[in-house]
Amino acid sequence: MGKTQIRYDDGVAYERMMGTWSRAAGEIFLDWLAPSRGLRWIDVGCGSGAFTELIVKRCAPTAVEAVDPSEAQLSFARGRPVGQITKFRLADALALPFSEARFDAAIMALVIFFVPDPAAGVAEMARVVCPGGIVAAYVWDMMGGGHPLELMHIEMKAMGFSPPLPPRSDVTGLEALTRLWRGAALDDIETREITVQRTFPDFDDFWTTSTLSATVSQTISAMHPNDVEFLKARMKERLAADVAGRIICSARANAIRGTRPL
Repeated sequence: MGKTQIRYDDGVAYERMMGTWSRAAGEIFLDWLAPSRGLRWIDVGCGSGAFTELIVKRCAPTAVEAVDPSEAQLSFARGRPVGQITKFRLADALALPFSEARFDAAIMALVIFFVPDPAAGVAEMARVVCPGGIVAAYVWDMMGGGHPLELMHIEMKAMGFSPPLPPRSDVTGLEALTRLWRGAALDDIETREITVQRTFPDFDDFWTTSTLSATVSQTISAMHPNDVEFLKARMKERLAADVAGRIICSARANAIRGTRPL
């Protein structure tokens, strides 16, 4: 089977599936960054606005710009309680529509593996932050099996189906991220792993939620109903419920931060 590009054209579905995971990792990420209050932020590749909302709620920013190439995602994001300090706009991570040194912090949350030229994307973030400004990101460890749906991807591949994956999964390891940040001539580079868990009340909720993911739904749409049922049975067998019937899943992201030289 040929490779299929991942499409994100449903903000509601993305929010239910990935928004929850993003916030869980984002909370730990912001704890680690420990940013000052009153900063000017840019959220690059904001998607449904899950992380943008975290910035507003936790960091007391003076201004937030959130950009994404999907109007459908932005439409959903604009409905969040992010106040008048936040502006959502359609834009490309490789050509941010802002002047140099406009922001104090530039962030990519679960985005860098979708940027066609990650090095150029990091350079753009560095360009738009002021000297001493923060450039940071977190991303699922695709090469290390950290994606929330890694187990389902494995089962699909065992059945002969190839779920679409982010085109630049090769930049999700800590060493690869470090090379990108060094390539952008950033200082004070630090990295860390972020491990998160999510509890589903039962297997049916896990299945319904997980099949909203673009990597899963696009693959399932090409499968025979019998294959879908077999996949569902395999997942139910592999995911052991606790005594209350709950399904607990984990995921791992890699995070990196640096600062623009003074």
